[in-house]
Amino acid sequence: MRTLPELDVQPASCIRCECSSADPAANGTSRRTFLTQGAAAIALLALSACGVGGVPTAPTTISSTTIDLSQYPALANVGGVTVVRVSGQPVAIVRESASTFSAFSMICPHAGNTVQPVTNGFYCPGHGAQFNIEGQWTGGQPTTNLRSYPTTYDAAAGAVTVG
Repeated sequence: MRTLPELDVQPASCIRCECSSADPAANGTSRRTFLTQGAAAIALLALSACGVGGVPTAPTTISSTTIDLSQYPALANVGGVTVVRVSGQPVAIVRESASTFSAFSMICPHAGNTVQPVTNGFYCPGHGAQFNIEGQWTGGQPTTNLRSYPTTYDAAAGAVTVG
């Protein structure tokens, strides 16, 4: 096997540039600054992965939408819950009494996960937050209550308007 002779050739642009200096401060960044900024970048990346900063939230208002109760058999009984999309958002409709309905966003206020209806309330599969049938936080990951939206019941039409 034949070896080639070593050449000591550097491109003209690197012969006397500061980046080839053995002193890290020569290019304007000390080791301490580099490590501090690197650690901060890693921490920011970790926080964004946990949902801090970019948490999807429930809209404060939604377009007024009328729900025909005959299309949702679960709402025929008090305590019935159904999930519909209103303004593109998942919203739970709850029949509280013979003539009262409530509506809650299904977006968890803690990290923006979609909560799921469970017996007697809602559960966030992302972090374990629990909410009662009135949308109030009851346990698991500490957070605020689910966002509620106004409802109007029209018994003659058999419909509930949300928003």
